[in-house]
Amino acid sequence: MPKVRSKGFSNPAATWDARFSSTDYIFGKTPNVWLAQHSELLIPGGSALAVADGEGRNSVWLAERGMQVDAFDISPIGVDKARRLALAANVTVNFNVSDCDEWDWQPNHYDLVVAIFIQFADPESRTRLFKRMMESLKPGGLLLLQGYTPKQLDYKTGGPPRLDHLYTDDLLRAEFSGMDIIELDSYDDVLREGTQHSGQSALVGLVAKKI
Repeated sequence: MPKVRSKGFSNPAATWDARFSSTDYIFGKTPNVWLAQHSELLIPGGSALAVADGEGRNSVWLAERGMQVDAFDISPIGVDKARRLALAANVTVNFNVSDCDEWDWQPNHYDLVVAIFIQFADPESRTRLFKRMMESLKPGGLLLLQGYTPKQLDYKTGGPPRLDHLYTDDLLRAEFSGMDIIELDSYDDVLREGTQHSGQSALVGLVAKKI
């Protein structure tokens, strides 16, 4: 996943390559549950970006539903697995190896930006990334984001063990104050998304529209 300047991710490409080197899909092959629950928001034929999409489970699912999908991740091994997943599903995704700063952020370009558990980013990197995601949306375009809340530090069932990498409702409202926040919901649920997101989890989901 994308490069950040933080102690926990001093060599992010190597870190994620090592994690993705397993023959298994460590986050599973099916989409994030919260994302799938919002399938009615997808626009067949519309353009979508899957940020830091790892092994491709979410971008492939978007393509299966008729969207024109770009996806990137910092890990070449993860992207290679994503390409194999798309091939098996008989869909096309424009996969790229890139970190968040190097990605070609085109303004007013996408109908949908999907950011699922992108909590590798420290606060400075996160603000920069969030701003670029907002700018890349067309007017009226939607951002779908899910992450962990600080309560996840008690559950220890996935995500970074760092408080400053986690999301609160207030943080997301502030970061996306320039958007129309349609849904912002913090809740607990049991995740069964591969071996890395497994068990009782403290979650937050955001749907926001670019004004």
